[in-house]
Amino acid sequence: MNDKLVFLGLLYFVQGIPYGLQSSLLPLYLRGAGHSLTRIGFTKILYFPWVLKVLWAPLVDRVGTKRRWVVATVCGLALTCLSSAALAPEAHIWGVAGTLLAMNTLASVQDIAVDGAAVGLLKGRGELGLGNTAQVVGYKAGSVFAGGGLLAVIDVAGWSWMFVLLTFVYSGMALFVWGTPVLDHETVRGQQADGTKRGGQGGEALRPWRIWRKLLAVPGTPWTVLYVLTYKLGEQGAVTMFPLFLLDHHMTARELGFWNGVISMGFSICGSSLGGLLLAQFSIGALMRRVFVLRTISMVFQSSLLTVLEPSPLMKGMAVLSMSVQHFLGGLITTLTFTTMMHCTQRAEESIQALSSRQMCWRRISSAFTVTAAKEEGAEAGKFSCFSCKAFSPCRTPQILLLTSQGAPDIVWRWC
Repeated sequence: MNDKLVFLGLLYFVQGIPYGLQSSLLPLYLRGAGHSLTRIGFTKILYFPWVLKVLWAPLVDRVGTKRRWVVATVCGLALTCLSSAALAPEAHIWGVAGTLLAMNTLASVQDIAVDGAAVGLLKGRGELGLGNTAQVVGYKAGSVFAGGGLLAVIDVAGWSWMFVLLTFVYSGMALFVWGTPVLDHETVRGQQADGTKRGGQGGEALRPWRIWRKLLAVPGTPWTVLYVLTYKLGEQGAVTMFPLFLLDHHMTARELGFWNGVISMGFSICGSSLGGLLLAQFSIGALMRRVFVLRTISMVFQSSLLTVLEPSPLMKGMAVLSMSVQHFLGGLITTLTFTTMMHCTQRAEESIQALSSRQMCWRRISSAFTVTAAKEEGAEAGKFSCFSCKAFSPCRTPQILLLTSQGAPDIVWRWC
């Protein structure tokens, strides 16, 4: 079990690096260079490959092995980082955009393979809770490393050396995955354990709508999709926009890299870890009802700070506190949600399990809309509505109760 957790944690660590680069480091880097909030918002278009991952999920799920897909994508990320090291964002902005787009494409393919491996490796409710904790903590640790740690030292190391370091990180991870024994029992997709071919899968892979009909027929999936599309909206707007407004109110990029990229993400990791422990003692429905109420209160408090921000130590401390609480509750909710999604995924047949995708694509889409909407003109009204209106969206979030019936979890939804 420990080998599984270490394996998954490391994979999600390197998978979180591109997200940390583009969600934390890049916006502050561009804002410090004088770019507008609208232009920074349009950089979220680079997340578009995550929307398209439903197109290549059947291919990843049915061709080759998870080990081969992970090694191939991690090697591709290493080459992409090496290319980025040769480009300066001030002189080659379109080249940098192209490399970041390639990173998102490779990371989205890697996400499918790693999620599929996790579904196959984790068995039972206990392993699911710990495994999803390792997933969330590993992913956020990678985001902290890229968005906080690298931002704090980028003035010293420089853009090029930062990507050289990431090249070595990805190269080492590729060697680790290739040699790990955790996936030794994996069979080539499209074959039985005895090596004989499964019939009828090749043609079905070319008909994705048939696969999606099978996926939506899995009990609990339609409501899970609706929940995933809504539960992060207000929070994502807050964690994306709030640091940019603090940058405009006399906080430096280095300070934000420490407080938002390291300290707040540390609170997020603590929340994710706590979620895994609470799942062993309480039902998911009871936990989510309480946590969503707390998150709504936290967002209202953070929204109120936007109207009175002043360059004083007290207000700076209140802003840091609000970011820390927001990330802590967000981490707790994410672990609860991922565990619920994996329960639902394991009820599907093995050939479509990788299509039960995570919430990353919608988180990227929602963050793009919130940042782009907050233009310089009328920023006060825009930033207040960005948080205040969405702060109350969790109040209508469906709550999940897990019931055990004949050894399989049933997902029952009801509204608050």
